[in-house]
Formats: sequence, C-alpha cells, structure tokens
Amino acid sequence: MNQYQLAVIGAGPGGYVAAIRAAQLGIKTAIIEKQDVGGTCLNRGCIPTKALLHASEIYHQARNALELGLDIQVGGYDMGRLHDRKEKVVLQLRGGVEQLLKANQVDLIRGEATIMAPHQIEVAGSDCPSVTADHILIATGSVPARPPIPGLDLPGVVTSDEVLEGDPVDYKSLIIIGGGVIGVEFATFYQQLGCEVTILEAMDRLLPAMDREISQNLGMILKKRGVSVHTGAMVQQITAEGGQLCCHFTEKGKDGAVSAQGILVAIGRRPNTQGLFGPGVSPEMDRGRIVTDETFATSLDQVWAIGDVTSRIQLAHMASAQGIAVVEAIAGHPASVDLSVVPSCIYTDPEIASVGITADEAKAQGIAVKTGKFIMSANGKTLIEGKDRGFIKVVCAEDSGVILGAQLMCARATDLVSEFSSAIVNRLTASQMTQVIRPHPTFTEAVTEALEDLDGHAIHAAPRRRLAK
Repeated sequence: MNQYQLAVIGAGPGGYVAAIRAAQLGIKTAIIEKQDVGGTCLNRGCIPTKALLHASEIYHQARNALELGLDIQVGGYDMGRLHDRKEKVVLQLRGGVEQLLKANQVDLIRGEATIMAPHQIEVAGSDCPSVTADHILIATGSVPARPPIPGLDLPGVVTSDEVLEGDPVDYKSLIIIGGGVIGVEFATFYQQLGCEVTILEAMDRLLPAMDREISQNLGMILKKRGVSVHTGAMVQQITAEGGQLCCHFTEKGKDGAVSAQGILVAIGRRPNTQGLFGPGVSPEMDRGRIVTDETFATSLDQVWAIGDVTSRIQLAHMASAQGIAVVEAIAGHPASVDLSVVPSCIYTDPEIASVGITADEAKAQGIAVKTGKFIMSANGKTLIEGKDRGFIKVVCAEDSGVILGAQLMCARATDLVSEFSSAIVNRLTASQMTQVIRPHPTFTEAVTEALEDLDGHAIHAAPRRRLAK
C-alpha cells in the first residue's frame, strides 16, 4: 500500500496542474489516470479541435487566395493526414505533461480509481492496487452528454470523442445537434472544408450563454457561408433512410427533417463520476455534479473536487486555476490566482471571447454602466488579413470607470481578451487602459478605440449614429 499526502484522481488540466503545484509546495503527491495524461482537453477536446481548425482555416484561405492576388493551385485535402498532424500535436504535448510530472517527482499511477473509504483508493488495472492519502482530490472531468433521442445509437451518430479519437471520416454532409461552443467550432471546421453542414439548436439562438449580439452575428456569418441553421429546433428522432441518417425535428411548431452522411451530437458534457465511489461512499451531488463549498471541499472528509466534475463552467483554464487554489489552501498558502474572473473563448472564424459581465447583465444587477464599441472594419490589420466584420465591446462602471467586462468577436479575440481579464482583476479604469500605447498596425489597436468610444472620443471609429444604420 502506497501512502501519500495527496492523491489526485484524473490527470487532465485540473488534475496535473494541481499535482505539480502540490509537489512544488513539498506535498508528497500521486496522480491516478485510467486513460491518457492531459485529460479531455489535450486528447479529445481543446487541443485536437484547434489543430483541425487551424488546418481548415489555411485550406479555406488558400482556396480564396485570388482575392490577395495569389494564384494558388489547391488540389484538395487529406482528412487522414489532417488527423495525423492533429495526433502529432497531441502526442508532443502529452509527452511534455508526463515529463513535467516526472520532473516534479509526482508519482503517475495508471488505472481506474475508486474511493472506497476515507483516505483509501483502490486502483483497478494498476501495479499499485491500493493507495492511501491524507487528502484526495477529484478531477475526473466530463464526458459527452447523450440525450434520450430515439435512434441515437445508430451507426454514424457520433459525439466529439468519436470524431477526434475514431477513424477519420471525410463528411460531405453533416448534421450537428447543438449550437453551443462544441457545435459551432465543428461547424466551422467542416464548412471550411466544403462539407454541407446543418445545425439544430434547441434554444432561440446559437451560443445562448453568450452576448446576444455575438450570437446573432455568428448566426448570420455561418448562414452566409452556407451553413443551414435551425434555432428553436427540438430533435424528435433519428432514422436511417437510403444510406443516410435522417434527423426529425420540430421548429416553431412545425415538423421538419434533414438528412446527411453523419450526425454529431454536441449538446454539451456531463460530469464524469462513473465508478468513482465504492459501496457506502456517497458525497452530496446535484444533478450529477459533485457539490463543493467555496474551498472545493466535498461532503466527504478530506475529499476535494475541481473542474468539470463540479462546475457549470467547463473550461480547462478554470480547472487549472482551481487546482492551484485548492492545493495552496491545503498547504496553508495564500491564494495566488483570482478565480472570480474567467475568460471564455470560442475558436470560430472570427474568434469569439468574453470576460466579466455584459451590459444586459449589469442592468439586471442594477449596476449603471457605460459601453464602448469599435467595429473592426475600420481596423487596418483586419482589412489587411481580409477578416470578417467583427467588433470589440467594453463595459465599465458609469461612476468610477472601472472595467467590468468585454465581449469580442474578431480575429485574435482569444488572445486580446486577456488584456481585459488583467484589467478586471486589477480593477483598472478605462482611462488607465487608454494610457497604453498599442502598436500599429495590430488588432490590439481596436482595444484603444473601444475604450475611447466610452466617452465618444474614438479617432478611427465611425460615429455611433452611423454604426447603428
């Protein structure tokens, strides 16, 4: 039996970051993983998806290179080689994580963990079948949700896991059930390769959790590019007809049906707790997620939990931040990360990012705010790179000018958002942010313009009354 001060279950971005930080703080640590190090994000999520999106974006740009005066002969693409390159990226990063664990003297135990009693874990399929620990940290992540739709088990109906880990399929037509982050990113990838894509979203708009203007703009852009978007669409059943899959749905009270080569179920993810608790071990749960307090403690003594298995905010960087926070608390160290400001990023074209609150959310909370906005069609770098029309919006407190939020839909939005995250964490005002000289020509110049629009002083942006037309 191996004895540790901390045993982490799950080696995803929450678990491995927590384990490394714990080891750095002098805590004897083991991490238990039944699949590959890196978790969903590295192996079946963030990294492989973005690797594929990068390839499809280059293919799309090459096919439209005549607009730049370039005559590039594009013969096509090889879906197998796209996935091979994606796998190469994943393997390189996975090896890096394993090396970090080794360098920090974290014991990596491969097998399936089950918490049997306080401080006791059994590990099936491992050379180390039993582990005891002063503290247990659960970081088992999430798995794709599969709704009870008749026909969901038909061949050709897949989740993101099967798309990213299974044999590559070069879809010529694809139905995506779900218009959230996963759905719109895969829609972008397949559309850029020329696939006929249909999105069926149950809510009244794509990305229902995002700023409404972002959702509406993305819907218009996808439709312009040939994606068929159905919102308020409830899927009733899936059938196999004529060698294709047919998705039957209702939309605004009317029956509809669409057929395609494949169907991707992308309605979100659910906490991964299967087989995690032995007989008589039962933590407080809420609709499948493990309930924790503000310190990430569960109802079980000295058992903690972080990441997707606990949170409605299913983001890799949030899980990593929580991992650092919980081990610093266990070690008696002050928190080094502010967990209240969490940026969200979506890798469509154009990219989407947000942090803090929107103007509508501020209004609902009774907070008086000012908003500034810059349309990216007036940004030189945007025009140079031929990017679609987008925008940057800034929200600040009306009385103090402190930055409260930002919503971005533009090229490099996922990089630009960190400037606003830093501002919110440090309670910077709009006037403090405008003191920064941002280089020209860059996308980041638009940050200055959006901030100056708060007081109507933007130099390169058109007046508000013209933008509204």
